Amino acid sequence: MLKIDVLHSKRFFKRFSVTLSLVIACTFHAWGTSNPEYSTAGFFPLDATGREVYSMNPAWRFHKGALSGAESKDFNDRDWTAVSLPHGIEYLSAEASGCVNYQGEVWYRKHFTPPATLKNKRIFLHFEAIMGKCKVFVNGNLLTEHFGGYLPVIADVTEALDRDGDNVIAVWADNSDDPLYPPGKQQDVLDFTYFGGIYRDCWLIAHNRVFITDPNYENETAGGGLFVSFDGVSDAAADVLLKIHVRNSEKNTFTGAVEYKLLQQNGTQVARLKFPVRVQANKAQTVSGKITVKNPLLWHPDAPSLYSLQVRILDKNGNSVDGYRRRIGIRSIEFKGKDGFWLNGKPYGTPLMGANRHQDFAIVGNAVPNSVHWRDAKKLKDAGLNMIRNAHCPQDPAFMDACDELGLFVIVNTPGWQFWNKAPIFEQRVYSDIRNVVRRDRNHPSVWLWEPILNETDYPAAFAGNAKECVDSEYPYPYSYSGCDSRASGNEYFPVLFKHPYTPDASVRMEDEVSEPDLSKTYFTREWGDCPDDWSAHNSPSRAARNWGEQPMLIQAQHYARPSYPYSCYESFFLIAPQHVGGALWHSFDHQRGYHPDPFYGGLMDIFRQPKYSYYMFMAQRPAVKNEHTAGSGPMVFIAHEMTPFSGKDVAVYSNCDEVRLTCNKDGKTYTHTKDKARKGMVSPVIVFSDVFDFMTDARMSMNEQRQNDVYLLAEGLIDGQVVATHKVCPARRPEKLLLWLDNEQMDLEANGSDFVTVVAAIADGNGNIKRLNNYFVKLQIEGEGRLLGDANIMANPAPVRWGTAPFLIQSTLKSGKIRVTASVLLEGSQMPATAELVFETVPVTKPLIYHPDEAGAITQTVAIENKPLDINDAKREIERLQKELNTIRLKEVEIQQQKFGEPVQFKN
Repeated sequence: MLKIDVLHSKRFFKRFSVTLSLVIACTFHAWGTSNPEYSTAGFFPLDATGREVYSMNPAWRFHKGALSGAESKDFNDRDWTAVSLPHGIEYLSAEASGCVNYQGEVWYRKHFTPPATLKNKRIFLHFEAIMGKCKVFVNGNLLTEHFGGYLPVIADVTEALDRDGDNVIAVWADNSDDPLYPPGKQQDVLDFTYFGGIYRDCWLIAHNRVFITDPNYENETAGGGLFVSFDGVSDAAADVLLKIHVRNSEKNTFTGAVEYKLLQQNGTQVARLKFPVRVQANKAQTVSGKITVKNPLLWHPDAPSLYSLQVRILDKNGNSVDGYRRRIGIRSIEFKGKDGFWLNGKPYGTPLMGANRHQDFAIVGNAVPNSVHWRDAKKLKDAGLNMIRNAHCPQDPAFMDACDELGLFVIVNTPGWQFWNKAPIFEQRVYSDIRNVVRRDRNHPSVWLWEPILNETDYPAAFAGNAKECVDSEYPYPYSYSGCDSRASGNEYFPVLFKHPYTPDASVRMEDEVSEPDLSKTYFTREWGDCPDDWSAHNSPSRAARNWGEQPMLIQAQHYARPSYPYSCYESFFLIAPQHVGGALWHSFDHQRGYHPDPFYGGLMDIFRQPKYSYYMFMAQRPAVKNEHTAGSGPMVFIAHEMTPFSGKDVAVYSNCDEVRLTCNKDGKTYTHTKDKARKGMVSPVIVFSDVFDFMTDARMSMNEQRQNDVYLLAEGLIDGQVVATHKVCPARRPEKLLLWLDNEQMDLEANGSDFVTVVAAIADGNGNIKRLNNYFVKLQIEGEGRLLGDANIMANPAPVRWGTAPFLIQSTLKSGKIRVTASVLLEGSQMPATAELVFETVPVTKPLIYHPDEAGAITQTVAIENKPLDINDAKREIERLQKELNTIRLKEVEIQQQKFGEPVQFKN
């Protein structure tokens, strides 16, 4: 059935807004998986609409420091370093806290000639973010100035461009401490690091002179661009509310139509809506519509269903003059006080568990490509998390896209941390940030909660009320909520308050959380898990660097799960009333900090995103039944034990299975643990098998009995009596070789000159068991279409082996093709581990690039200095292999002599 009701159609051309209603019944099944895709300037391009999108990331000239006149078109920048965006000023070591990063002025310049197809187009530059305060010039003309490092910087360059000749974009930026815009706090007293530069993507957006506007450029309350919201959401039906802002920069009135098409992911059209639009010359108009979808497939963390909404502006002849698509997810969000969090008209039913995220990465700081944002989201979803708090700023649009796709709720934060300035300009800039982050992220189904206040800050109560009003005015539709700390001034304005969980069980409750909750509020814990001795030393059972080994990582995992002392933990959230709806761990990844010499080591993964034991403890909380709709499910079992001479007798195992069997050695004892499903608390507590491992048993079996291969720990996870997951750990013997692998979540490396992937090198024994206790350095050589990020000055290459591995970052060039990576130990010798080789390919770009070839060529010369011809060929590798075999034979003779004259080891019967 199709029913179209056009309201007020006779007065259409006299009205500013038009409301339409479309009712359509549609039933369809869940979508399959798809390749990740990323939005550009808030939308996804759509062919044959008149709108073109180009990446401006490649080939910029960069200068660190202040300069006079660098904005001029004819300024000589030939001696500047050539770089591509995202760019974070400098490469830093993996241990780069304590304000070792640069703060100050920088300049970027890009030379380009616009494609001929853009001659009559309106053209905008869209920087997703530039750290600090900045100015953007084109051909010497100042086009825009911006304060703040986390939101878009947009310039209309239409009139400033030379359409036929060389153009120069010049960007001045300064990430120095400045109290006049948020966050405002000096970096040397800040719990994260500002880094710097043009550290996110830059896009050139070209379209006709009748076009859909950009909400961050238009600066209209609850307006600009496309606004998609929802009402009346249930399993039976949902209203999709559509509002679009169209601008006409022509000299004549535009008469045409707006057309919407709603499609499933497989391309099947399920709805179409078309209605007239008329915009006077040099004016803009907003028109509104409504689609009612019956039997909608609703967005949920367990089934993040996304529709593709295509929107086109058509002229009177039906030709598209502008358009694009958005991915939308139909869902309702409600916070109901004592009844907790409701999703899609139903109680959520379980604590919503998540983590905080800073986006900085080893070596590059905040300057990470879109693929890394997606991989971060995928790793966190795989760990069983369903929510991310964007600490403490709006994060990259690519991360929001990934959360939409993978099913991760997001708390969207305003930039701010423990700082308030009474100067009116500071407060006004905070309000501007609140409004602009809502405008940027309002169409993402992953948005769970807005956090418009400043984190852990003593601000006036009136500010809190104004901050919430900013959100409410920018999102005046259902299913939008804001949260605030329960101890902050003005918390009475907010329906959702942040506090630690209250539970009658004092063993899992923080000592200061003793008050009964307000039944009209819903509660959530914005940060839990960190437990420092004091706020200067920062020693904590939660802060365990991965390379510190087994005992610190075991303690961290137990601390997060259920420690023996009263403290908020994973268990806490499963012992409380539904009114407290969950919590976000502090923190998902290790990250750099300004005010402390040490990085924050409390992450589930390190700064290269290499997992710690606690990552697997979290993974054990995810559903054991595989969910075909998204990641973050499936049976697992993990042994948190390395079988070294220093490993403990007890063996910890993390699993979400009903039963776990642990076998120690071939023909050895088998231990069994059965999950108590009647137990209250976290779904899968840490399993500890007592008094299992004895190194002397390993020594007896290995030396006396020559049964090295019979020494192992084998964990089997069972559901309904069937083995569904296994994990085997063997002692690592003599280091004999290197291993190499890609940590890429099965994503291709795109040849756009910016994308990078982590390549992990490991020291291993002859059977491939990683030698965790090892202090080598590994060096990499690269040939082909890739370059290594960082050098020996920051211990990026050669790199130290930490807990058995050494990660490296390999960046693509602008040409697709093969990359050959060869790894060897720094100090080579006849008895040192054998080299390893990895070959992989980059793929062509998905979006067109604009750059000057000469400038791109300079990047290879200035950045890819590591691309030296390899001196290892196949013949030499074969010689190396044969030498290793000969060494093994000769060393057996040494072993026999040592056993003959050495002290015999006494073994218990």
